[in-house]
Amino acid sequence: MDFKGSDTIPGPRAEDQLPHTAQSAAKIVVVGGFGVGKTTMVGSVSEIKPLTTEETMTQAGIGVDDDFGSASKTATTVAMDFGRIKITDQLVLYLFGTPGQERFWFLWNGLFEGALGAVVLVDTRRLEVSFDVMGRLEERGVPFVVAVNSFPDAPRYPLADLRTALDLSADIPIVECDVRRRASSRDVLMTLMRFLHSLTMTGARA
Repeated sequence: MDFKGSDTIPGPRAEDQLPHTAQSAAKIVVVGGFGVGKTTMVGSVSEIKPLTTEETMTQAGIGVDDDFGSASKTATTVAMDFGRIKITDQLVLYLFGTPGQERFWFLWNGLFEGALGAVVLVDTRRLEVSFDVMGRLEERGVPFVVAVNSFPDAPRYPLADLRTALDLSADIPIVECDVRRRASSRDVLMTLMRFLHSLTMTGARA
């Protein structure tokens, strides 16, 4: 677009502007292995047009990247996804989706910096990839909840069994979700916010 001869520089769209009632903001990271639905979740729940850094998957990743689901997946996040959602008139969450391919995990440290909490997305067909993800969060001291994304062809297990399989402590929330649905993704974020609030209250009583 050519702006020559114009003194007007286009600003953000009205729908992208921060609500004037917002008084506080929090950074939330959405993490998980390759193809678990991070980009979809950020895109479905964001109130602004999400920023994505997806690139076309190429043969260069064969033998290097996790190729689960590659028959239907043609792009992958290489830096981050970004979105925003207003939880209340006063509180806004900034959402950062992390890249799933292990060779891009070096970017996670920067994305974790300053994060209030995290959502760990889990695919029941590949529970094993979740352990490294949760381990990194624990190392950084970032509180998290676990959200089991309900893929149509994925096996369903009782949440109690999944808690055992993932070796989750009793206090960490685990919920089912469908990240394609905005209401479901928002419920996950509300679960995280309630969990973070409970940690604050527990710390205050200590």
